[in-house]
Amino acid sequence: MIFGKIDYLNLLPFHVFLKRSPLKSYVKKSIEFKKGVPSKLNLALRKNRIDAAVISSVESRRKIYKKLDLGIVAKNDVKSVLVRKNSTSSLDNASASSNMLSKVLGLQGEVIIGDRALKAYLNEGEDKFHDMASAWHKKTNLPFVFARFCYRKDGKMYEKLTKNFLRQKVKIPNYILAQYAKTREISQNDIKWYLNFISYKIGAKEKKALFIFLNRAAKLNFKP
Repeated sequence: MIFGKIDYLNLLPFHVFLKRSPLKSYVKKSIEFKKGVPSKLNLALRKNRIDAAVISSVESRRKIYKKLDLGIVAKNDVKSVLVRKNSTSSLDNASASSNMLSKVLGLQGEVIIGDRALKAYLNEGEDKFHDMASAWHKKTNLPFVFARFCYRKDGKMYEKLTKNFLRQKVKIPNYILAQYAKTREISQNDIKWYLNFISYKIGAKEKKALFIFLNRAAKLNFKP
């Protein structure tokens, strides 16, 4: 079992859950060696270098993957997937879904995602950015699915793992919050505030939203 890890705050509750889970110690250690930004994990799973990961929703459309109902979801605002207003248009090399979403929404400017985007939002203020999840919600009245748990093998184990995670509310220990606050230069209170905007269950509305998004991406001839 080789599991990839998106190293962003939006998946912090899931990673805390994995640390507490009865996975073998070598599996838990391997997760730390297979971490990176979404675009890196997309390629790793596609090339069979890892067995499973939460990957970009546009990448998850490939038939080689088996999908589970866990992902990174924003019901409305997300605060960490942004387009900078009054800036030169550019894409984020770490992203796949967010880059495509900016095209689907017709937003011009610098795409910025993840912890770097959250830090910019907190430091510069919301008026400087378009929140892409909010813009999507205004157009569709639906949540947005930025990423989805996909795997290539060991399906029963991953099904059990993700179902257990979705059944519970994970409390993040203060020492872990302190570590992330230091490394990301975002306060503990701001991390806790931010996580209120993130959910993980992919239900009927989320699947509808994902279907609409992928269809619109296809019409733009997008190839991840």
